[in-house]
Amino acid sequence: MRTAVWYSNRDVRLEERPKPQIGPGEVLVRIEASGICGSDVMEWYRRGKAPLILGHEVAGTVAEVSDGVKDWKVGDRVVASHHVPCGRCHYCRTGHETACETLLSKTKFDPGGFCEFTRLFPINVEKGLFHLPDNLTYEEGTFAEPLGCVLRGQRRAGVKPGASVLIIGSGISGLLHIRLARATGAALIVATDVSDYRLNAAKRFGADAAVHARNYSPNVFRSANSGRLADIVIVCAGAVSAVEQALESVDRGGSVLFFAPTMPGETVPLSVINTFWRTDVTLTTSYAAAPADFVEALDLMKTGKVHLRDMITHRLGLAETDLGFKLVSDAGNSIKVIIEP
Repeated sequence: MRTAVWYSNRDVRLEERPKPQIGPGEVLVRIEASGICGSDVMEWYRRGKAPLILGHEVAGTVAEVSDGVKDWKVGDRVVASHHVPCGRCHYCRTGHETACETLLSKTKFDPGGFCEFTRLFPINVEKGLFHLPDNLTYEEGTFAEPLGCVLRGQRRAGVKPGASVLIIGSGISGLLHIRLARATGAALIVATDVSDYRLNAAKRFGADAAVHARNYSPNVFRSANSGRLADIVIVCAGAVSAVEQALESVDRGGSVLFFAPTMPGETVPLSVINTFWRTDVTLTTSYAAAPADFVEALDLMKTGKVHLRDMITHRLGLAETDLGFKLVSDAGNSIKVIIEP
């Protein structure tokens, strides 16, 4: 089968690889659409691991079903999760499924999402395979994973109707946070970025105000929020300056969600802890999505509560995956890039 093999963000090659052979309890999925995630272009995260077949935001059709699989049949339209929790460990039982060791390091696709077919292991079939609703396209189905991640993050941060929200970084993750916060009923959403293209997108997708990062200060938020800082700050940019702005912009009783990592080796100043000690501020993180987050994300799209198709700016064939990686890594005039094998 054809695969797009990642050597670096500037070197993605179309190569032939054997079509996966499924075993007992497994399913083979023909990939119809696969989104390029911001994490796919974090080269430092994969240093020394190339070549790789990446891609984890997938939607497709069940192509083969092995013995022992009862709930799926050839032709089913599906979305799949590459990382799934065990459901039994301490972390799963206490609501921290995405901290489960099975999810973090023991589950994956074979070989990935940027290829024609991928093999799902039994645990993925059991816990990470979901029907794609009839009224959603395959390309919309690729949003189930990233929207599930955003859902989990906003739940941890405590986004509620009437909240004032600052979103730092308006790439695809930030834009998804804007859309979801708007759907949840946030009263005020202010977004920042360093790109005018993304700032315009932030306004288009629901932000009340979009401010260039170099022009942002906590007083900008205060002026838009009757003198108060933000109830919720969501950091979707990896710059230390973004973290500093977030810590300066959260109101008493508010929360800061760190949704993006900084570069390795960078340190973040937390001298504000002495201030937060007296102001009931919560600092939290979020990683990945649990199966229940996938289900909720699909339901939000199915019922029309969250529309995401208009975020797609590029639809490319598998042979153009190298172009897709350049578009995403350059952070230029693209929002969501979909590969359609």
